[in-house]
Amino acid sequence: MKSHPKIGTMGEFHFVVGSEHIITFASDGMPAVLSTPNLIGLIERTARESLEPFLEADERTVGMEIELRHLAPTPLGAKVTITTRVIHTEGREISFQVEARDEQELIVRGVHKRAVIRVGSFARRVARKSG
Repeated sequence: MKSHPKIGTMGEFHFVVGSEHIITFASDGMPAVLSTPNLIGLIERTARESLEPFLEADERTVGMEIELRHLAPTPLGAKVTITTRVIHTEGREISFQVEARDEQELIVRGVHKRAVIRVGSFARRVARKSG
């Protein structure tokens, strides 16, 4: 790493809930709402992008832990803001407090941890598992 992010380093991402973000079982009266798996992916993206300025050219971050409470439904077409904030760093591990809000309320709160990896050694590890 070029440098460790300071406690409080923020990331933010805005999006509108589209058909690609909704639950797959929205039928028979079940409303189309933002799915938890899609929300997790966007939270990870927000945290990952907030760390890019701190990384060397051959480094990336990978998700290693996530603990979330999905508190409220968000309908198709709603605007959502995801925020991530660094709360702890230890070696190559960085922890974030994460939140997501729609236009009316807090919809997600939790903690996410990422690890800094070197692309070459990570690729070799994956190749060993691929046979």
